[in-house]
Amino acid sequence: MDNTKVYFKKVIYWVAVIIADIFIYMILGVLQMDYDDNYDSSKGEYWSLVSMNNQQLIFYFALQLWNILNILGLIFIGRNIYKRTKYGT
Repeated sequence: MDNTKVYFKKVIYWVAVIIADIFIYMILGVLQMDYDDNYDSSKGEYWSLVSMNNQQLIFYFALQLWNILNILGLIFIGRNIYKRTKYGT
C-alpha cells in the first residue's frame, strides 16, 4: 500500500510540473503577442532583434532560455530512462 502512495505522489508531482511548464509557455507566448501587435516595418525585418524594443527582447530571450531548459530537462529524463532500462536500477 505504501508503494502505491509514493507512486501516486510522484505522478501528481510530475503532472504538476508539466502543467506549470505549459502555463509558463502560455504566458511567454501571450507576452510575445505584443511584438505582433506593435510591429513597425520601418524598424527592420519581421522577427529581427533590431525591430524589437527592450521589453520584447526580454520576453524573446526568456522564451529561448525556457526552450533550452526544457531541452536539457528532456535530455536528463531520457538519460535516466536509458540508465534504468540498461542497468535495471
